[in-house]
Amino acid sequence: MKVIRFHATEDAGSRFEEIEVPVNEPRPSPAGGILKQSAAWPSPAVRFVELPIGLDQSWHHAPARQIVLVLSGCVEVETTDNEKRRCSAGQAFIADDLTGKGHSTRVIDGPATVMFVELPHGFDVAKWSA
Repeated sequence: MKVIRFHATEDAGSRFEEIEVPVNEPRPSPAGGILKQSAAWPSPAVRFVELPIGLDQSWHHAPARQIVLVLSGCVEVETTDNEKRRCSAGQAFIADDLTGKGHSTRVIDGPATVMFVELPHGFDVAKWSA
């Protein structure tokens, strides 16, 4: 499963990267067959947020390292290299830019509903996606 991550860079900017989240841990299903899942981790906080029609947030940091799952609508994120990515319902991205200029966010098709899943302190995205 591919997830878009945006992160802070050494030049105080931000950039996108695509990471592959392995969904390869087998788990028997009570209905029969084997399900495949990713590695699990504890989350300090999960919240649902409705982003209003026309939301246009200028440059800001993510308040915490978090996975953002778009449940409805469409959200566009821009990094400091002027690259823009859109996430629609069912897509996720990892907000991982706690320093530097940050990113900007716009609601393209709104309102948009998102779920924020905070990552625990010390969470290693590279190990999780390896």
